[in-house]
Amino acid sequence: MKVLIVGAGPAGSTAAYHLATAGIDVTVLEKTRFPREKVCGDGLTPRAVREMQLMGLPHDPAEGWRRNKGLRLIAGGRQVEVPWPELSNFPDYGLIRTRLGFDESLATHARAAGALILEGHSVSTALTDDAGTVVGARASLMDDSGKKTGESKDFFADLVLAADGNSTRTAVSLGHEKRDDRPMGVAYRTYFTSPRHDDDWMEGWLELPDKQGNPLPGYGWVFGVGDGTSNVGLGILNSSKAFGKLDYRQVLRDWTGAMPPEWGFTSENQVGPIRGAALPMGFNRTPHYSPGLLLLGDSGGMVSPFNGEGISYAMESARFAAEFIQRAAGTNSVLAANHALSGYSDYVREQWGSHFTLGRVFAQLIGKPAIMKLALRTGMPIPVLMRFVVRMMANLTDAGERGFEDRVIHLLEKLVPATSNQDFPRTPKQQSLPIVSVKQ
Repeated sequence: MKVLIVGAGPAGSTAAYHLATAGIDVTVLEKTRFPREKVCGDGLTPRAVREMQLMGLPHDPAEGWRRNKGLRLIAGGRQVEVPWPELSNFPDYGLIRTRLGFDESLATHARAAGALILEGHSVSTALTDDAGTVVGARASLMDDSGKKTGESKDFFADLVLAADGNSTRTAVSLGHEKRDDRPMGVAYRTYFTSPRHDDDWMEGWLELPDKQGNPLPGYGWVFGVGDGTSNVGLGILNSSKAFGKLDYRQVLRDWTGAMPPEWGFTSENQVGPIRGAALPMGFNRTPHYSPGLLLLGDSGGMVSPFNGEGISYAMESARFAAEFIQRAAGTNSVLAANHALSGYSDYVREQWGSHFTLGRVFAQLIGKPAIMKLALRTGMPIPVLMRFVVRMMANLTDAGERGFEDRVIHLLEKLVPATSNQDFPRTPKQQSLPIVSVKQ
């Protein structure tokens, strides 16, 4: 079986590594050239660290990886430090690494396993056969400066994995538009030279006020990178009336401007511009499986509505996809292979569907300022409750349900329907999108 992956971010490179390790012919098309920046908090929770461990990806501090103990939560004049829990199926530490280094490390690891990664190949559309099955992708070739050369090339494969992020041209070219019945968020961040660069905790500020002083549905973060800088940013959900109407860069400036001057979060210490990106949450692009195509990570809206975390889900979805592809490769007919691949979508839904449903409810609730204020006023004085909240939001539970928190979280997930990641009715505009059909 030959697999084509679009995008060499956490999802694409992770899938490439697992497939290449299994002896499957895999090619990755990446539009940029490494090293390259991505808008992110640069924080990796234990879920993401576990995926790195499963890949055997080294994360030595000497190579720029910085371990952290857990989350420090700040609100209402209080702060609570919540260590990462000790669980049988996750490590008890997180990591900080800039995406500049993290993504390149993943790609290098995939290449070492045997994957072919072609940089400077920007996919513009999926290719389909007469039956509508995806059979490849068309890429524009980019020069070293990131500009199109005017040349394009078609790549063909038995299966295509869309791992090209929130804007996923691969999926959009097939009419797989974002769903407006799922939450959406935005993230903005920059770096500051700061004495806080070596903080052992990932810090979350749970109160980001609007101009009226009401808390916005989201949080700010301060993550020490360990290289003399701190990654400082904010994530905001679309569940408030202010969404899309605010100048988020100014919100970030106002927030950091009120911090102690000795922290160094000033314009004089700022390293690089404030950059922003969308956060596609709660399976906001479906279906995750269609003939010849699987959606991975942000391409399938696999970002948690609870905390905006996407890297761990991107890497996990990549591992899941690789497992189903290996099963399909072991079948003896096209029909059997398609049946095996179709199980990917159901499996992703089983893993996170209920968690994302609870996250969608959470997103709607904190969009109401009165509820947000009540939640912070009630929760922050009770460290035990905040530890439970962190476990819930970070989706860190023990598979054996050894603790009380595990049992409660699993019970809550059983009480709600899993968010669907199947197809949904298309508008006439979406149904009429042009698709490139080819004869091989």
